[in-house]
Amino acid sequence: MKYKNSVHPTKEQMEGFLEGDNEKPIVMINLLKFKEKAEYEDGRDTDLTGEQAYAIYSEEVIEHLKKVGGKVSFGGSINRLMLGEVEELWDKTFIAKYPSKKAMLKMITDPDYLESNKHRVAGLAGQLNIEVEEYKF
Repeated sequence: MKYKNSVHPTKEQMEGFLEGDNEKPIVMINLLKFKEKAEYEDGRDTDLTGEQAYAIYSEEVIEHLKKVGGKVSFGGSINRLMLGEVEELWDKTFIAKYPSKKAMLKMITDPDYLESNKHRVAGLAGQLNIEVEEYKF
């Protein structure tokens, strides 16, 4: 299996996200890989590590999630791989729940969110976002 960390979705990925039922609840599994040193797109000088820049985003995104009825349901550092093989592990994982795709889209296009997102982009070498329909046991 081949994978590629990214910071922004491709056009095709965004089109696929918008297909189907936009009103059903979704869960996003986020696998995060941090830059050694944060790099802001506006070229600002910073001593922050990628993880520190992402931590700023993490604190702010909780409020953005609340505004659309979402929440972080789990987060933590990745310690090791229990099963399978990858060349390099991700650094952290977070699971966010949204009441719908529509709610997530509203959040990620909100100007306040876009301001917070600058810290996410500055801190990440890349990530995988895996969209999941929640399974009820």
